[in-house]
Amino acid sequence: MPPLRLKSSTPAEPPLTGHLPFSDAPGVPDPIEVTSRCLTRGGRPWFPVSGEFHYSRYPAGEWEEELLKMKAGGVTAVASYVIWIHHEEVEGRIRFDGDRDLRRFAGLCARHGLDFVPRIGPWSHAEVRNGGLPDWLLARARTPRTDNPAYLEPVRTWYEAIAGQLSGLDRAHGGPIIAIQIENELYDRPGHLLTLKRMAQAAGLSAPLWTSTAWGGVRLPPDELLPLYGGYPETFWTEADGGWPDTCRTHFFFTHQRDDEGIGADLRPTTVRGTEPITTEGRFPWATCELGGGMAVSYHRRPRVDAADVGALGLTKIGCGSVWQGYYMFHGGTNPVGERTTLQESHATGYPNDLPVRTYDFQAPLGEYGQYRPSYDELRLQHLLLADFGHLVAPMASFLPARQPVGQDDRDTLRWAVRAAEDSGFLFVNNHQPHEALPEHPDTSFTVEFPAGPALTFPSTSVTVPTGAYFCWPLRLEVGGLRLDWATAQPVCTVDADGRTVLVLAATDGIPVELALDARTSASVRVPSGQSATLDDRVLITGLRPGTDALVEVDTADGERVGLLVLDAKTARTAYKGVAWGAERLVLCEAGAGLGLGAGVGVGVVFDEHARDGQGEVRVHGPAGDTSLAVLPAPRRPPVVTGARVRESGDGVFTRYHLTDEGRDPRFGGGGVEVGGGGGAGLGSAELVRAAGPAPAPVTGVQGRASAPADEHYDTTAAEYALTVPDGLPLTGTLLRVHWSGDVARAYVGDRLVADQFHAGRVWDIALDRLPAFALRGEGLRLRVLPRAPDARVYVADASAADGAVAAVGRVEWVATRTWVIGEV
Repeated sequence: MPPLRLKSSTPAEPPLTGHLPFSDAPGVPDPIEVTSRCLTRGGRPWFPVSGEFHYSRYPAGEWEEELLKMKAGGVTAVASYVIWIHHEEVEGRIRFDGDRDLRRFAGLCARHGLDFVPRIGPWSHAEVRNGGLPDWLLARARTPRTDNPAYLEPVRTWYEAIAGQLSGLDRAHGGPIIAIQIENELYDRPGHLLTLKRMAQAAGLSAPLWTSTAWGGVRLPPDELLPLYGGYPETFWTEADGGWPDTCRTHFFFTHQRDDEGIGADLRPTTVRGTEPITTEGRFPWATCELGGGMAVSYHRRPRVDAADVGALGLTKIGCGSVWQGYYMFHGGTNPVGERTTLQESHATGYPNDLPVRTYDFQAPLGEYGQYRPSYDELRLQHLLLADFGHLVAPMASFLPARQPVGQDDRDTLRWAVRAAEDSGFLFVNNHQPHEALPEHPDTSFTVEFPAGPALTFPSTSVTVPTGAYFCWPLRLEVGGLRLDWATAQPVCTVDADGRTVLVLAATDGIPVELALDARTSASVRVPSGQSATLDDRVLITGLRPGTDALVEVDTADGERVGLLVLDAKTARTAYKGVAWGAERLVLCEAGAGLGLGAGVGVGVVFDEHARDGQGEVRVHGPAGDTSLAVLPAPRRPPVVTGARVRESGDGVFTRYHLTDEGRDPRFGGGGVEVGGGGGAGLGSAELVRAAGPAPAPVTGVQGRASAPADEHYDTTAAEYALTVPDGLPLTGTLLRVHWSGDVARAYVGDRLVADQFHAGRVWDIALDRLPAFALRGEGLRLRVLPRAPDARVYVADASAADGAVAAVGRVEWVATRTWVIGEV
């Protein structure tokens, strides 16, 4: 089969600069600017990665560790709605205490080198009651989200309160605020958006970037707001019987279409198009703020989003031309308890979707309780690439091949694109989409033409692109004086080890590794496995077995030492990079064997440079039980680990440290208990107290969509289970994991609703340290489960949960986790 061909070119015009009224604070050492092609910081192309994390949906005492998890996941900027109703549910009593402490949250971002993007509304959406507008405001202002003085007056007070909290945290004072978003999803009122921006500035808020969501044919005040786009792999807001939306399907193709008319389409007229939407191409770079890190579930529509869906969408957007990867949500949370009402979006307030009262997990890379999900690993792999090579990718234009898919139903044409400069670039391939698997593509090779350099045809032997694969390959990448013409492996990062610069790459399962070096830049090459051959001006390395020992050593023509380390796909997804024990290091860490059923817990690493009075430490979060981590370059001596024995061994070019837990209570390492059984020693049991009655009759609400069952059904017809917490079970770090069937479930401690879930095929996790400890020990936990009527118009993606007629708890687990604290060597 002939190679697939693509021709890149030099853009007809250089990028515009200085054409937009965005400016950073005078005298900052790294001024942020906007060109028509990308963002710059300190005069260098800049590729930010932002992740949404709602501080008011998470315990303040845990913010710092969760921010460090986000940073270790490659997030460089934290975005958060400032949700008005969370702060001023009662008129005149604006609260910034406890979990609402906006200033402390922003300060923690600054402490750990994270930028901050407050999204100040006033309307946020965020699946919050009234979109975040307080009830008292709506009772007074009959025309919200307009320039009606009755609306603007309280908005001005609200903005002034936000400005007071963020005073001194702007860029002029060395603060973390790089951007401020005005409103959200307001598509047809550019004048009002400009009014809000001016009000925010008058209140004292400042940032180099002022932004707005730009989907749905939005009209923005010219040049006043940087348009930010989005794209989700699934939706909770479309119809139960509508199938997988075409607006989601398109995000798994390489295109140059920025807008997604599907986001928020349930809250605006479908005829909005044609009202002079903004023109962004050629004037603004392609920046995003809502790439789907997961998806919420509503009562009538319960999608499932898997890690590959999130990873493939993110990588595809980079190939399409994105210069700012922004994820919603990157971290899940829990709706706070309202003083007067519940605070979730619901039919009760005229919104088209019923959401759970408490959970806002969003199937995010970091879950409602900070659980690590596989999508976190998929995105971190991409973010490591952007951290080291984003300055190269950002100014590169995106180019599409001449032969592209002929439509959204075309599953047979390979989807690929190239980000290219004059003679170099990055190839992007996506062969994954949800719901409908894409076929493998055998006998595949590529030819890419460059405007200022010879074309590349690669690999030397065609490969099969497997079903479900998505990846990025480098084209003429310069590393420490070596030119890598191509690699059939994805760049991860660079690290300095043993006097050489090591480029770490990730192999793709099913695709043989081939490295092509420009022979003119290499003096000698040493290959640990496989073979190398010099053909014309190129050293071709084939047959390399990826792994921790797959290090190709190169002495460059100008006397530098370079390494090319190719990890296998699984190991690459355990890689973290950060400052540890006084130097930047690559750390590999995955869950060990775990204990009992606790082995299902994800594992993660955080780097805390401020711990131990600035000496720093590494912390590993994971399942209880022994674990290990591999480090490159290794510290001079084994690190000190609190509460553990450390054993050292070799692992390829890494040094691996095996950590043995010395203080674990063997009863609570993780285990399961069948409902009604005696359980394991000390584990307790879940006892059926009341069998379920008939399923509640279906009720419809706004737009004819199914409504969630009313509260009284949980008291009368729900199956009820009593769960006793074992004596001695540590609440901190322990999850209750519930395997259940049915429609909806709630957990109570006494009369207090503490957790809930709409069944969508996933297990139900409840963090015990979020529950009132005294009452939990005394009264235990009650689980109430309702069945679903067979004629309810509810979509459940997971076939195993689609029935919902049987309301039952099948198994509960105590899932113990622990944190390893690894200090100075």
